[in-house]
Amino acid sequence: MADKVFPSSKPTATAAPGGAAAPPPTTTSTTTNGGTTKSHLINPTARLPYRPQPHNRRRNYRPRRNYCCCCCFWIILIILVLALLVAITGTVLYVLYRPHRPSFTLASLRIHRLKLKTAADSSSSHLSTLFNLTLSSKNPNSHLSFSYDPFVISCVTSNGDVLIGNGTLPAFVSDGKDESTFRGVTVASSSDLDAETVNNLRPELKKGNGVSLKVEMDTKVTAKMGGLKSKKVGIRVTCDGIKGVVPKGKSPAAANVSGAKCKVDLRIKIWKWTF
Repeated sequence: MADKVFPSSKPTATAAPGGAAAPPPTTTSTTTNGGTTKSHLINPTARLPYRPQPHNRRRNYRPRRNYCCCCCFWIILIILVLALLVAITGTVLYVLYRPHRPSFTLASLRIHRLKLKTAADSSSSHLSTLFNLTLSSKNPNSHLSFSYDPFVISCVTSNGDVLIGNGTLPAFVSDGKDESTFRGVTVASSSDLDAETVNNLRPELKKGNGVSLKVEMDTKVTAKMGGLKSKKVGIRVTCDGIKGVVPKGKSPAAANVSGAKCKVDLRIKIWKWTF
């Protein structure tokens, strides 16, 4: 009776590349709840399963953040350089040309009519005025000229700011070291006043030393120096310290303007407000 040959339970070793024998597979056993043992073969040469690595999101934002920081740095640097150049240019122009504000003078003011009529029942009051002004403008600069728009003239009381006359002055150009004089500028008014305005104006008219007046002139001016020309800027000329008297009869009364001083202020308008 021939003997039967059974294969060995041990696996046959396979040769690894290079002639070396590959390590035998590792056997692991697990025991289930029923008590049976299961064996698993682990091949050390097998490739491990792919596990995706967590993605780092911060790395994507670094280039953008660096780019924004670089742009902000260059923008701020350019603004600072431009501001420095403007400051240097303004300083050089000021040292070379020494610009000064224009000056205005109120030479005379004649009151032809200044009447306040009130009804018998005090229900209404009417104001009628007529003034004649002589104004002069002087440009103290040699290399700087001024171009004025038409002036809007207002004559008001110094204490209560009651409007008692309006007028206009035509546009003109004042070259370097130029002086312009305007005679016979008319300022007049004919309007009805409310009770509060009448109460503020009546004591002024009854004063024995005269009515305290001031003249305000509003316009826009452009400065030009060589090839440089500025934008239009609003200015207000205020001449205060005028003493006017109510005329008697048909002859006009000359106001005292010896103490009148005129100052020029910039009028900057931002949206609805004027400074």
